[in-house]
Amino acid sequence: MTASLYIHIPFCAKKCDYCDFYSLPAGTGSGRLFDLFTEKLLEDIGGQLRAFHVTEPASVYIGGGTPSLLGPQRMKTLLGFLSTAGGRHPPGEFTVEVNPESLDENFLRVCREGGVTRISCGVQTFDEWARRAIGRQGNVRRLGAALALLNEAYGGSFSADLISGLPAQDESVLLRDIETLLRYGPSHVSLYDLTVEEKTPLYRNASLSKLALPPAEQAARLWIAGRDFLEAAGYRQYEVSNFAPDGKRSAHNIVYWRMGTWLGAGPSASGTIVRGGGATLSGLRRTVKTDVRRYISVPGTETVTEHLDRNTLIRESFLMGFRYAEGPDAALFRQRFGCALESLVPETLARWRARGKMRNGLCALNREGLLMLNRFLTECFTEMDRSLLPRE
Repeated sequence: MTASLYIHIPFCAKKCDYCDFYSLPAGTGSGRLFDLFTEKLLEDIGGQLRAFHVTEPASVYIGGGTPSLLGPQRMKTLLGFLSTAGGRHPPGEFTVEVNPESLDENFLRVCREGGVTRISCGVQTFDEWARRAIGRQGNVRRLGAALALLNEAYGGSFSADLISGLPAQDESVLLRDIETLLRYGPSHVSLYDLTVEEKTPLYRNASLSKLALPPAEQAARLWIAGRDFLEAAGYRQYEVSNFAPDGKRSAHNIVYWRMGTWLGAGPSASGTIVRGGGATLSGLRRTVKTDVRRYISVPGTETVTEHLDRNTLIRESFLMGFRYAEGPDAALFRQRFGCALESLVPETLARWRARGKMRNGLCALNREGLLMLNRFLTECFTEMDRSLLPRE
């Protein structure tokens, strides 16, 4: 079976105030913990590759957390294992996330020599005040040095994340962030609208009026201004929040948006395995339990598994597929479910085409339609709920 692989490294030097991903603060003295974690991670990855008969990982993405906190030697061990555990064929795209504060030349050398084809760097903003307001570690000077180092010592392609809608951010600040980033020549940019998740320090501060965030309408205008600036610079929007020149899209993330099959290793990582079609269709979601200490100490890997029925897979194909500029994979959808996607929501599609929100000749939202993705999906699911989904 061909599948992609996501590996979660659940450690951060400091958790940002807006983050609700699973990670633990890891400061000085964490070396032994990192060693034990790396050892268990190799066992987890190897066990899954064997269990699901994956001989050719289509792509690998090492995220977190902060993978670069593992340091060069542990990353070398991990990359060396991956180069042999998946069979003879290296992945077509191999990404490692880094934070500027834990990036150095040795780490980049290990990545380059270990077959990593893409570095993903968390930038977020070059505005010093905004960085402090969201609890972002480091400073702008260190950030610039890290991006320069990426160009000098790595030489491969790198992607970067930016956030719009930050405290006190206006259009001039956001566009200056984008302009500054583009000077370093990223091959890919993700522009995320700040989401305030419950149970995060950012949520508490905003609720207590300790932090002023842009109103929703202003935040939306900000993001659109950023989108337009990126597209004018040659970075085409190919997904709700992702931009790249032609030929530079993230192959690994496209697996998610096209509802492919991927495995997830490491605490809180989730994988989805979809097999067959028609009467033989089956779906399985496997999520590693969120507990680093038990992950390390308990034999085997504790997971929560969910069997995905046909209707769930159809809905998820809509949820993920319509994020993508080309829409869901029509051929794959028909192969899996025995019907055309258009046959399930003809009324919704007709309305949105009449509104001018669909791409010509495609079952996909255009750039203005993507701004209203949630509303579109709500209408799709409402229409589905009014009638029975076709059965084989």
